[in-house]
Amino acid sequence: MTSPEGRLLRLTVLCLVVTGLVLPILAGLAETTRAAFGILPAIGAETLSLDPWRRLFALPGFATSLSLTVWTGFAATLLSLVLAIGFAATLHDRFGPVTGGRLLSPFLATPHAAMAIGLAFVMAPSGWIARILSPWATGWDLPPDLATVNDPMGLALILGLAIKEVPFFLLVILAGLTQLPVRRHIAQGQALGYGRGIIWIKVIMPQLYPLIRLPVYVVLAFSLSVVDMAIILGPSNPPVLAVAVTRWFLAADTTLILPASAAALLQTAIVLAGIAAWWIAERLGVRIGLLWLRRGGRGVPAEPGLVAAGALAAGLLAIGAAALLSLLVWSLAWRWSFPAALPESWSMKAWMRPGAGWGMAFGTTVVIGASATLLSVALAIAWLEGEDRARMPRARWAEALIYLPLLVPQIAFLYGLHVTFLRAGLPAGLGAVIWGQALFVFPYVMIALSDPWRSLDPRLPRAAAALGAGPVRRLFAVKIPVLLRPVMTAAAIGFAVSVAQYLPTLFLGAGRVATLTTEAVTLSSGSDRRVTGVYAVLQAALPFAAYLAALAVPAFLHRNSRQLSGAVS
Repeated sequence: MTSPEGRLLRLTVLCLVVTGLVLPILAGLAETTRAAFGILPAIGAETLSLDPWRRLFALPGFATSLSLTVWTGFAATLLSLVLAIGFAATLHDRFGPVTGGRLLSPFLATPHAAMAIGLAFVMAPSGWIARILSPWATGWDLPPDLATVNDPMGLALILGLAIKEVPFFLLVILAGLTQLPVRRHIAQGQALGYGRGIIWIKVIMPQLYPLIRLPVYVVLAFSLSVVDMAIILGPSNPPVLAVAVTRWFLAADTTLILPASAAALLQTAIVLAGIAAWWIAERLGVRIGLLWLRRGGRGVPAEPGLVAAGALAAGLLAIGAAALLSLLVWSLAWRWSFPAALPESWSMKAWMRPGAGWGMAFGTTVVIGASATLLSVALAIAWLEGEDRARMPRARWAEALIYLPLLVPQIAFLYGLHVTFLRAGLPAGLGAVIWGQALFVFPYVMIALSDPWRSLDPRLPRAAAALGAGPVRRLFAVKIPVLLRPVMTAAAIGFAVSVAQYLPTLFLGAGRVATLTTEAVTLSSGSDRRVTGVYAVLQAALPFAAYLAALAVPAFLHRNSRQLSGAVS
C-alpha cells in the first residue's frame, strides 16, 4: 500500500475514534451542561437559569460531600504513590516489570467493587480481622459497635483505593525503572558516600517521576470521582460527591436532575482543579528539591523511611489477598457465627441457583465484555496499522484523545450521553451499554498494545513484502501471529475493564441491564453475604480467566515455535 493510502487508513480510523468515542463524551458533557443551567425540556425546564446551582449549594450535606471528595482523593493518591515508591526502592532489584506484573496481576485484575466487598468482609465489625482477634485479644463475644466500614472520615475508602492503586503504581514504576541505569546511579552515589535512600530521593526519583506523571494524574482523577468502591466502603450520609450525584440522578424526584447536573459539572471542575493543584505542587517540589540539591550534603539516612513504606505496602497487599480469599470463603459458608474464625459448616447452596440470579448477570457480563473488547481491539489494531502504513508518528493531540475518557469523570457525561442516545433513537439497553463501555475499554487496550506493536522487528514485514505479501496478508500472517501474546494481553485488560464498569451500565442500561458488577454493588448494601460473595467471586474470576487465556492461547498456538518473537530485545 502506498503512503497516501496509508494516510487514508489512518484518517479513517481517526474519524471512527472521534465519532464513536470522543464526540459522545463531548455530547454528554454538553447535555449535562444544559441541564446544569436549567434547560431540560423533558421535565419542563426550558429557561436558562442558575437555580440548579442554588439548589445544589442548599442541598443537605453538600459541603461535607465536597470536602470528603477532596480529602479521600488526594489522601489515597499520595499514600499509594509514597508506598509504591518505598516498595520499589526496597525490592526493585529482585524482580522486573514482567515478574512484578505476574505477582501483582491478582490485584490488578480484580475489579474495584469485588475488592471493596472483600475488604468490607475483612474489616467490618463482624469481619475476619475481628473474628481472628476475638475473644482472646479483644474480649468481644458480639461484633463491636465500631464504624470500621463506611466511617465518616472515609478511612476505609482510602484504604480500599490504596490496595488497588499501589499495585498499579508499582507496575508503572517498575516499567519506568527499566529506562534508567538504576544500578549505575546507586553504585556511583554510594562511591560518593550517599546512602541508598538518599540516592533514590536525589537521583532516581527526579528522573523516574516524569515517566509516571500521567498515570499519577489518571489515578488522582479516578480517586476524586470513584463511585462503586465509595458506595461499598465510603461514608454513607453524606457520601462523597460522586455517590451523591449518582443518587440525585436516580432519585424519584426528577427535579433533582438539574442540581445533579450542576454537581456533575462541579465534579469535573474538582478533577481539573485537583490535577492543576498537583501540578503546582510538582513545580514547588522541583524548586525546593533544586535548593536542597545545591546545598550539597549527604542528608540523614532515608533507608528506614523507604523500608517502612515498603513494609506498609506489603501489608496492604496482604490485606488485599485476605479480602480476595474472604470472598470465596463467604460464598461457601453456611453457618458462621461470631466470633468463629472459620465457618462452622459449609455449603454450595448459594452457587446452585444460577437461574434465580447470578446466571443471567454472568451471561450478560460476558456478552458485554466480549463485545466491547473485540470492538476496542479491532479499532486499536486498525489505528496502529494505519500509523505503520502511513509511516507517521502519533501526534500529541491524538494521544490526548486516547486519555480523554480516563481523565473526565464518568458521572460528568454519562447522564448527558444517555439523553443524547435517546434523542438519536438509541434506546437504553445492551447496545448502548456496549458502546458506553467501549469508551473506557479502548484507551486501556490502546495503551497496552502500543509499545509492543511499535517494538515489532521491522525486518519481519519487510521480508514478507519482499516475498510478495500484500499489506493485509502481512498484517494477518506476520504481525498478529508474532504479536499474539500482546494482543491477547491487551484484550484481557480490556475485558477486565469492561467487567468492572458500573456507571456506564447503570446509566446507559437504565436499570434494565444487570451485570455482575451492578448486582454485586447493590447486594453489598445489606444482602446475604453468601449471595454477595458468589457475585463478587464471579466478578473477580472473569478477569482472571481472561488473563489465563491470554497466557494459554499463545502458548498453545506457538507450542512448536517457542522462540517466535518479533520484538526488539
